[in-house]
Amino acid sequence: MTSADSAHTEGVTAVAPRRRWRSRGYLVTMATVVSLAGGLGLTVLGLGQADQAVASFDAASWVWSQTKGEVARINGVTAKVDTRVDVPIARGHAVQVSQTDRFVIIRDVATGRIGHMDLSSLKQFWIDSTSPGLGVRVALQDDSAFVVDTVQGQVQQIDPRTLGKVGPPLRFPPGITGGVFDGQGKLWIAAPSEGTVTAIAPAVLPSQAPGEGGAAAAASAPQQVRTEAVAPGAHDLTLSTLEDGVAVLNRTTNALSTILDGQAVQPPVTLDLSGPGSLAPRTDGQSVPVTVSDARSVTVVNNNQVRAEFTVPGSGDELQPAVAWQGYFYVADGDNGRVHVFDAAGKARKDIEFSRPGGRLELEVREGYLFINAPGSSTARVVDGSHQVRTVDKYADDVLGGDPPPVPDTPAPPPPKPRKPPVAKPSAPRNVKAAAGNAEARVTWQAANDNGAPITRYVVTGAGKTFQVGADQRSVTVTGLTNGETYEFEVHAVNRKGDGPSRTSNSVKPTSEVPDAPTAVTAEARPDGTVVVSWPAANGQGLDIRRYTVTAISEGGSAPIGDSGETSLTIAAGQLEYGKQYAFTVVSINERGAGSEASPVSGSVVPYNKPGKPEGVDAATVGDRAGAIQVSWQAAAENGRAITKYVVAAGGRSTDVTGMSTTLTGFGAGENVAVEVRAVNEAGEGAPGTATARTVAAPKVTVTGVTTTFNTATVAFSVDAGGASNTTCSVAASGAGTASGSCSSLTVKSLKPSTSYDFTVTAKNAAGTVTAKSTKTTAALFGTATCTNGAEGDTATYCDRDVSGRNGNEIFAVTSQDGTQVGWAKPGTRLQAYCKKRGTEIYAYIYNDHKRSTWWVQVNYEGKNYIPWAWLNLDGGDDINVLPTC
Repeated sequence: MTSADSAHTEGVTAVAPRRRWRSRGYLVTMATVVSLAGGLGLTVLGLGQADQAVASFDAASWVWSQTKGEVARINGVTAKVDTRVDVPIARGHAVQVSQTDRFVIIRDVATGRIGHMDLSSLKQFWIDSTSPGLGVRVALQDDSAFVVDTVQGQVQQIDPRTLGKVGPPLRFPPGITGGVFDGQGKLWIAAPSEGTVTAIAPAVLPSQAPGEGGAAAAASAPQQVRTEAVAPGAHDLTLSTLEDGVAVLNRTTNALSTILDGQAVQPPVTLDLSGPGSLAPRTDGQSVPVTVSDARSVTVVNNNQVRAEFTVPGSGDELQPAVAWQGYFYVADGDNGRVHVFDAAGKARKDIEFSRPGGRLELEVREGYLFINAPGSSTARVVDGSHQVRTVDKYADDVLGGDPPPVPDTPAPPPPKPRKPPVAKPSAPRNVKAAAGNAEARVTWQAANDNGAPITRYVVTGAGKTFQVGADQRSVTVTGLTNGETYEFEVHAVNRKGDGPSRTSNSVKPTSEVPDAPTAVTAEARPDGTVVVSWPAANGQGLDIRRYTVTAISEGGSAPIGDSGETSLTIAAGQLEYGKQYAFTVVSINERGAGSEASPVSGSVVPYNKPGKPEGVDAATVGDRAGAIQVSWQAAAENGRAITKYVVAAGGRSTDVTGMSTTLTGFGAGENVAVEVRAVNEAGEGAPGTATARTVAAPKVTVTGVTTTFNTATVAFSVDAGGASNTTCSVAASGAGTASGSCSSLTVKSLKPSTSYDFTVTAKNAAGTVTAKSTKTTAALFGTATCTNGAEGDTATYCDRDVSGRNGNEIFAVTSQDGTQVGWAKPGTRLQAYCKKRGTEIYAYIYNDHKRSTWWVQVNYEGKNYIPWAWLNLDGGDDINVLPTC
């Protein structure tokens, strides 16, 4: 569960707590959060201005971000994160978050550690510890809190202010389930072995915390206020709490019972389901959705009548139980990274999509909003009472308190799951055995292969009787037998395809000569994934003990796990689920096939092994750094123990990393680097995820052409950047200018006409600098001989050498009019210009003396001779400075 609350600032009178279906929240101020950080030993990453804007609202939820190792408070009104708190000791772990008006309790599933945040006073912070793994949960509502150990069957109330125990624990048969509050503040527990559900009323806490003004009054003890039988013993049960009671689904028969406060149990309604159904922990309203994950179907029941049935589109069998919210139903789909939405009639609405949720989604109704969290992703969603959806950036850095940690590169998506084989009826159960007792027999078996469809139940026949047993139970005690008579029993499994084949037990004769049970059982989880269960030899009461049968107990069920002729049993790696809590009982069986009662329950253990292979390992070139690659990956399966680090190996070196990305350096330019990433936990290093990347190589340049004008050159070239992201390019002309920018074409300006240049292209990146050259002569520059006396209007005579007394456009061997004239150019004549040279000042009437200059231009006229610039208009703007000096 994930959600959040806040509190009043210190010095403000608190509102007396009151019972509500969804507990209220209050404002967390900056001072509160700073105090919280100090108490927790955590780091506050930010508290935004949204607190000021919505101080009158109390809709908020604390959610967990597994990759970051943070809890973030989402404001339901603004759909923004306003507070982020770093929890480094749980980074990368699965975390359970429970919360009320005043408290947030966090349980680290990997380690079992519990921490709490008092959002009202923050005067105390305590660390407690539970057994690690799945099987323990913390239930919290208003000022009531319980630690529910489903494996051991123990329910202990705690004071959320101190995490201290309140009264003695309540004890149930091992393998219970539930542990969720209803809207009236009662905690509901289901005991599948007995077929019962029980409501627990919390004890009233002392009015004063310990140490404040003297000793506090002793708290009363929690009480079992109602127990109801809802199914035969050994059926699988699941429950969903209501505003004023609980709905209980018998998953073995698909019968749904509703128990309301102050009312008798209504007759159950048996649903026509294609497989075992599941319920969300809580139901908003009176319509209870029952989800069959394998069939992707949902059946909605209200007042013991089916109100709607619909199928969830898509494929896969990882549907989470449908959550009811404001008359709609929200179904999280782990296979497809989305939440499917349906209205009250079962009509599909627009899906809520997560591009990469990074694992199971968490849905919780709280304070008039539905909060949807993706613990492995950077985003969450808020759904209001009108079913409007808004996206929340959990890593938002626009909150007070500094920038967040850097976000690693998004790794590649995990590989697609293999196609499943066709669905068929289940196989026969394995290892079906019977042990006689006094006028009874205990029948046990190991799971059948479900052949693609979950097993709904097992059917046991014998002694003229038929029993239905839950898929998670796998044992039944048949009573009312006659000692000395011989009995055999048949067991078969049932899934949605039908009944599988039967397997027959050994023959047994009930007898009063039963052995004692072992007096104690211990269990040890070993790093190789095995679990060793041990016990002292049982008293056979004069008969030999031939074997012992070991039963594994987990949340909601128990099942035989193996037999041994010795006083210990090693359970093979993988036979029990890693990360899940188990306890064990042992039955001794004598030479006559008679079995004892079950032994006392062992302590809980969590099977574990080396971590799984990191998925989605991605290696990429670091484009702006020489000899470096960036490596990122998705979290590996912990397999029962917290991952302490990742070891990233490449090039004969290894690096320890606590996050899920790193940059490796020190490789050669353009080197192909093979990378292995291994997760490490208490059991050691797991299998590697692999990837390959190439470091930045020095660039390669090829000049593909040079195009010139009389004063510019455009150099075209291609560049292989070698994987770099920041390659820079430039061109230099020998003895002239340069240009930089584009890595495909650059133009050098201010060149001289008819001049040969060496053009050098330079490309530079993090791995090095390379050059390439090309030589090209700029184009010739031409000018037009011009002579027109616009003032006098006698163009035809003044500029005509054929007319006596006129000089026209005279051309000389030197830069003066000293009688070395070599000819003249008729107006409009085009002349190639070579260079410029100082000489006698010349002016031209044709320009009204505006073109007066000492520059002469060397032109191609009967060789290289000179004409005053005043009489020659150069192309391209008549700029004398484009010419070199002679």
